[in-house]
Amino acid sequence: MSPAGRVPQYRKLYEMLRKHISEGVYREGDLLPSENELCQLYGMTRPTVRQSLGCLANDGYIRKHQGKGSIVQHPPRDIGILSVSGTTSAVGGRNLKTRIIIRPCLIPWPDNFMFTLTELEKESGCIYMERLRLLDDIPIFYDISYIANINLPRITAIQFENRSLFRILRERYHIEIKGGEQRIRAISASAKISRFLSLPKGRPVLHLERKMETSIYGLFLYSSIFCNTGKYSIFGRF
Repeated sequence: MSPAGRVPQYRKLYEMLRKHISEGVYREGDLLPSENELCQLYGMTRPTVRQSLGCLANDGYIRKHQGKGSIVQHPPRDIGILSVSGTTSAVGGRNLKTRIIIRPCLIPWPDNFMFTLTELEKESGCIYMERLRLLDDIPIFYDISYIANINLPRITAIQFENRSLFRILRERYHIEIKGGEQRIRAISASAKISRFLSLPKGRPVLHLERKMETSIYGLFLYSSIFCNTGKYSIFGRF
């Protein structure tokens, strides 16, 4: 496995602490171990630990208090899809379900794609998938994913029902999502979107177009996401 494909240490610590907070190991108002303690416990450098804590703060799981440390706060009710942690991590321990509408399949890239593609991406073809994400049985995201078919063996054979795409990429292919760009605008729901999100046709929905950089040079994950924000707003800190 190449160094570029390894999961960064800060992300491992972030995922572990987020899991502990979501599962109630640390409750609202509790102090996390200090930076020094986390360094000693997990054999990590201070910059690595600080990066992990910074991600937790950005996603709303802790607040930093000068002189006290990292204080756990109630995980946000809103959905932190604006972060790079992915929907599953952003939602935490809540009742998130994934319904596969179109399982991963190989197709040519669509004409007039939403982002400019490299020649390698065009030549490799597209892995395409459609999913519906439900929180407490309420449909919140209709998610269309595109990724170039570059060294992702047997991905079309993987079972994605109620599983995280980001986690599968990380654990099976050692691919980490690092960041990227996104465009956000309000649109009127088409008949198809209305059906999936259980909304009246024409109701405004939030549309996100995302290009996510990965730890593999030249490999990007693209998403077109339609969001039902009637009950849950979109959350992010800057």
